[in-house]
Amino acid sequence: MILNIDVKFDYRMTQSTDVIMQIQAAELVGQKVIEDTIEMSDVDAIKHVPAESGIGQRMLLRTKGDLICSYHAKIAVTRPVHALETLNATPPHQLPGDAVRYLMPSRYCLPDDVDAQVGTIFNDLSGGARIAAISSWIYDTFQYDIAASNAGTSAIDSVKSHRGVCRDYAHVLISLARAAAIPARFASVYAPNVTPQDFHAVAEVYLDGAWHFVDATGMARADQIVCIGVGMDAAEVSFLSSFGLMDLHSQTVQVTASA
Repeated sequence: MILNIDVKFDYRMTQSTDVIMQIQAAELVGQKVIEDTIEMSDVDAIKHVPAESGIGQRMLLRTKGDLICSYHAKIAVTRPVHALETLNATPPHQLPGDAVRYLMPSRYCLPDDVDAQVGTIFNDLSGGARIAAISSWIYDTFQYDIAASNAGTSAIDSVKSHRGVCRDYAHVLISLARAAAIPARFASVYAPNVTPQDFHAVAEVYLDGAWHFVDATGMARADQIVCIGVGMDAAEVSFLSSFGLMDLHSQTVQVTASA
């Protein structure tokens, strides 16, 4: 599958500001960048650095003020879709070192608190079967509501309200996976069937020796996802972080698929 990505945004700033940006598709097994262009308004400085876990890259910017940016990419996605129920968990003592950190609590994902709130629903399941059941439970019992959360909403907040957006769905799944000793991380992605179209968020879980994307919103399959970057939670994979005041003037994300 070929995914065509077009992103445009315009942020207004009254003075020069430092910004961290992560919007470019990563080069990964299962996704190949065919073409990739980015244009932006004049900046005082720009530097590219590796992102979390070596997946994707961040741009460190010093703006002259307003930040206007457009990004276009064409990505070939060849990633297979695995039946989660058939995948086994890897015991923590057998995990590779780079997966261990994704068992730990993080800013938005506190596994013990979320697990205690949910109770014993999934206790008779393990491995991929447990992850599939958690994803289905979130999909069936949560309401997608763009007004239900903000930048401070945690997984426990979302479990209590049963409402949220893609990042909240991902945080809940990540928390419950970690509570079951399954490494899980937050992935910032592009996908064609996201409604409304925007940057999207899914979980990624470590099963049977590999990472697997899981979208509890039901809007994206693994073979429809272009990964931008990963992290412990949304705090590590924001597409734009500013170290000064800024106002959003306009933003559009369009992702279309072709054979």
